[in-house]
Amino acid sequence: MIDRALARHSEVLGDPLLIASALGGRELAAILGAVLAARRRSIPVVLDGFVCTAAAAPLRKLDPQGLAHTLAGHVSAEAGHRKLLDELDLPPLLDLGMRLGEGSGAAVAVLVLRAALACHIGMATFAQAKVSQNVAQQHTRSHEP
Repeated sequence: MIDRALARHSEVLGDPLLIASALGGRELAAILGAVLAARRRSIPVVLDGFVCTAAAAPLRKLDPQGLAHTLAGHVSAEAGHRKLLDELDLPPLLDLGMRLGEGSGAAVAVLVLRAALACHIGMATFAQAKVSQNVAQQHTRSHEP
């Protein structure tokens, strides 16, 4: 079926938006539009699953930085999702073998992102934690490459 669809629309295969129009439905166009609108407003996006990632993929073809505001919430168990993420250079935050849909992978990834942000925001500096200058310098030296 995929080969037939590609053959039928071969004249538009060079244009990412025409490909999306020819091969995708309205729901995929809505996802593409939402991800593009988020890009223009500098709003980060967590992509969930193969279909969502495929819907947003034309933005990367239009502009190498077209998906710079996105994260792959997870890599699904669906065939091709890992290959698509590799092609888009979007490493997944999680690899849990999920194939549930309904944004479940992104929902779990958002919880992980919130936890990481809370740790980052709540972390005291050496000065705030009243760590002596000596200890701070030793810590810095032990983490240098």
